[in-house]
Amino acid sequence: MVGTVEMNHGSVNSNGSLHNSSGAEEKLDELRRLLGKTDGDLLKIVGVGAGAWGSVFAALLQDAYGHFRDKVQIRIWRRPGRSVDRSTAEHLFEVINSREDVLRRLIRRCAYLKYVEARLGDRTLYADEILRDGFCLNMIDTPFCPLKVVTNLQEAVWDADIVVNGLPSTETREVFEEISRYWKERITVPIIISLAKGIEAALDPVPRIITPTQMIKSASKSFSLFFFNEHELAAGVPIENILYLGGPNIASEIYNKEYANARICGSEKWSKPLAKFLRQPYFIVWDNSDLVTHEVMGGLKNVYAIGAGKFFILLPILLFYPQKGKPYSAIHNCLLKFFVMFRECPSQAILQALQDETMNDPRERIELAQSQAFYRPSLLGQP
Repeated sequence: MVGTVEMNHGSVNSNGSLHNSSGAEEKLDELRRLLGKTDGDLLKIVGVGAGAWGSVFAALLQDAYGHFRDKVQIRIWRRPGRSVDRSTAEHLFEVINSREDVLRRLIRRCAYLKYVEARLGDRTLYADEILRDGFCLNMIDTPFCPLKVVTNLQEAVWDADIVVNGLPSTETREVFEEISRYWKERITVPIIISLAKGIEAALDPVPRIITPTQMIKSASKSFSLFFFNEHELAAGVPIENILYLGGPNIASEIYNKEYANARICGSEKWSKPLAKFLRQPYFIVWDNSDLVTHEVMGGLKNVYAIGAGKFFILLPILLFYPQKGKPYSAIHNCLLKFFVMFRECPSQAILQALQDETMNDPRERIELAQSQAFYRPSLLGQP
């Protein structure tokens, strides 16, 4: 018929892209087989943490596989009780009315009226409430598909097959210690994909860094979980079941189909099939076995970016050197130059370089920075 288009082999995602149902189903079936799933047994995927990247990652999976309701369940956990302030509610209302597809979806779901009331100040919205409608509090301008939201952590994770860590590195250890308590009665081993970027510093027995996957591994050991691993009884989630996914990615750009790539790193047993499962036409995921290097560099990339900006500003600036009576570059006063020029240093030399003008041992400041009293977003009511 003139003026119509038939689409028998695909359907439209909430971000406007098409997915091939048969190809997606084949990838889903392959992963289900690897995890030992039988007919009628749902593959349960849970995102823990609902920041921008964690929410978008769950939305990507929901768009790609959520319509296979008899084979997979995709949910996301976030803390309850975080209210949306009046100015954000007003901006959210503007976003909704600027997007006809979003407006129609909310009206169809009988969810539009509450946003009108919030705009008028007659109602308070909550972060978990708007997440169900496809809005992340950290990324209001990029609506995505509606998500299944759970606010009880035990309910979310106790029988999950795949857990996606979308928490900041500062909260990863604390939350996964709680999760480990709910896994004490588990028989099957979960797979954990960490999206967290960041590292902790440890001082004993020598100065070193701790990555989020190491925090997760350590947290699972602390409650004496026991799984059979290669015919041996092993404590905690085995490291081969903990992976890291990262790359030069911006959440809103990925959901808006701007081309991006990432690597999922860890044991080949899971990195290869998961890379295939996560790969989309505009989001290319490669597998890699080098977990620690990618995770460390994912945590340090922002530090390097700030350092590069600092170098860029300081390079053209000249200061007067009174003792020699001539100018010199301001870059010579930058501590970062020391690490760039002399990177092969023992740990004690690095600590010495970090001493301030009072020559105080930087270990005290590092210990303070790692203490819960210094920075704990959950105490501040942050997501």
